[in-house]
Amino acid sequence: MKLSLVLFLIAISTALAGSSTVKTLVFPKASSNSYVELTARRQLRLRAFTLCMRVATELTGWREVILFSYRTSSRDELNVWREKDGRLSLYLGASSGGAKFKVPQLGALETHLCVTWSSGTGAVNLYLDGRRSLTKIYKHGHTTLAGGRIILGQDTDSVVGKFDYYQSFVGEISDVNMWSYVLSESAIQQMACGERLKSGNVLSWGSTRMTVHGNVDVLRRKL
Repeated sequence: MKLSLVLFLIAISTALAGSSTVKTLVFPKASSNSYVELTARRQLRLRAFTLCMRVATELTGWREVILFSYRTSSRDELNVWREKDGRLSLYLGASSGGAKFKVPQLGALETHLCVTWSSGTGAVNLYLDGRRSLTKIYKHGHTTLAGGRIILGQDTDSVVGKFDYYQSFVGEISDVNMWSYVLSESAIQQMACGERLKSGNVLSWGSTRMTVHGNVDVLRRKL
């Protein structure tokens, strides 16, 4: 057998052995009652984090779109938004300002999106498909409160669930992972390329329990 053929077969077998499947949440249309609740592996009393997900949406900039919502009984604690003008933003602790980034628009092609934040420095960065944004300083010294709900697909205006049709997510979300510390730039770049690193210690998409409400389809696909 020729060496080139041997190498080809080894490459194919290695790829098949390393393949994995991932759950994908499909939100087919705007609603005020379709969402997925995630159960964290630990309390979200955080002074730093890395939040990553894969996201695709055809919603244009005519309205704001919630990408990730965490709320306690008293206030919004950690929200990630696509703003009306297309910017991506992070809000912590019911802040009216937020850290907003002018980046390429999300679209129908899947984007690997990560947000990192550290209370010690206040540094916030976005990563889109492994490319890092400039750094913004936001909520230096802040700590997020524990005891809330994590929701995908809707913005929770109260802890029991009060949703706005015109803020709901439409599209696909998958591979949501969260760590209680800031991952290195190289680790985020590896994940963007499809490498499976160690699971998030706050949210781990492979094992985190999810509860589906309303019209949300759960599909499995290979990475």
